[in-house]
Amino acid sequence: MFCRVNGAGLYGMNAYPVDVEIELSRGIERFDIVGLADAAVKESRERIKSAFRSSGIKFPSASTVINLAPADVKKSGSSHDLPIAAAVLDAVGGVMADISDAAFIGELSLGGEVRAVNGVLPMTIMLRNNGIKKVFVPRDNAYEASVVEGIEVYGVSALKELCAHLDGSAPIRKMPPYVSKDGAFYDGLDFCDVKGQGFAKRALEVAACGGHNVIMIGAPGSGKSMLAKRIPSILPAMTFEESIETTNVYSIAGLVDRDSPLVTVRPFRSPHHTVSAAGLTGGGGIPRPGEISLAHNGLLFLDELAEFQKPTLEILRQPIEDQKVSISRASGTVTYPCNFMLVAAMNPCPCGYYGHPTKKCICTKKQVSQYLSRISGPLLDRFDIHIEVAPVEYESLSSRAKEEPSSAIRERVQRAREIQNRRFRGTGITCNAKITSDILHEVCVLTDGANDLLKGVFERLGLSARAYDKILKVSRTIADMDGSELIDKQHISQAVRYRTLDRKFWQNE
Repeated sequence: MFCRVNGAGLYGMNAYPVDVEIELSRGIERFDIVGLADAAVKESRERIKSAFRSSGIKFPSASTVINLAPADVKKSGSSHDLPIAAAVLDAVGGVMADISDAAFIGELSLGGEVRAVNGVLPMTIMLRNNGIKKVFVPRDNAYEASVVEGIEVYGVSALKELCAHLDGSAPIRKMPPYVSKDGAFYDGLDFCDVKGQGFAKRALEVAACGGHNVIMIGAPGSGKSMLAKRIPSILPAMTFEESIETTNVYSIAGLVDRDSPLVTVRPFRSPHHTVSAAGLTGGGGIPRPGEISLAHNGLLFLDELAEFQKPTLEILRQPIEDQKVSISRASGTVTYPCNFMLVAAMNPCPCGYYGHPTKKCICTKKQVSQYLSRISGPLLDRFDIHIEVAPVEYESLSSRAKEEPSSAIRERVQRAREIQNRRFRGTGITCNAKITSDILHEVCVLTDGANDLLKGVFERLGLSARAYDKILKVSRTIADMDGSELIDKQHISQAVRYRTLDRKFWQNE
């Protein structure tokens, strides 16, 4: 007896169809799985047999061979349990319905329960694109799979329940399609808690409007971390496409909330400075997403930047530019998206008071130089905006005047981002910070006065080509905030003010 059932596999972000083929023949009772299966897949034999016994379903007393096609692609994980079990049911005549247009995903327990697995969303999207009309997934993953339009989703809690559905005795109810909600916002910490720091707040608003990378330098207690942790509260709402992209990454990592399967709030990731290179960029035998991919379409905050291992930081340089990270293993290469806004904070020296207006720095010149040298020039050049966070004055701290709330700032950010969405519609560019070099000068049109000012600044400061591009992009964002089509002198002037810290702290390094 030969039967075939549709399944799915996952390697990194790449979901692919798996045909589960079964042949039952007379002979010594055995159960073999072929098709380049790893240990977790081969162990499914024992899980499936036990699940059948626990569910009161007779397992065939025959020579059973399971082939997972394509046979030259390695299969891993426990998500193949359910399609193999469905194939066995079909082979013994336990399936009355037509399942040629259906697929199965899930892990079986020894007691017959169907357990949740990672990566259901990208696998469901792939199956829908391959013409599958129905997908049977673990009950705990059903809400996540229902996000995908154009495919019927059935949540299965136990093997016995699936058997009753397939033989027609007790059909499983179809999962209602997910209804997308209006864009949600981070509702935790608020900018109204931050006293003073008008210059830093303005710079961070510009950064949020254009998705620009930011580095903040200042003495301990000046409010760098406090400011950074409130940036999510002013970021614009995610589009539905961004939500799907981000949820794909979180689904693979097993971090999807069962009650809110679609990620609608921009991620905020803040790894400790002891994080490894693999933890930051992703890795493992079967590569998993790292912090930079979990921050996709959101914000990655690196506090105490100079305390990170230098090799770990240098790994960030290429992903920042490419907006993706590729991890190569013997079994293949996995590419994860990492289009994030990078925010970093650091002290100017080991004691923290180098350049402080009132407190004396106790570090030697060599110590300061060694500390700052942990941040290389190429990495520093990838920050669009540099902010010196000055100590807060007593008058600001003691003032009872209410500071501007995040909701008011976010409205301005949303308006500026909508201008960019209209400008870049159909190009794949999401914000000004991601403007590609081929359209940079088409988008960033300068007045004569602005052009003369930028030329003088470029020659006087000896800017790199990347720094020139960054100033243009930040100027474009500031012009958008002013509702201006052209970039004028005041926009260039403000953008240049956000590129001076490397001259103050690193020029004498």
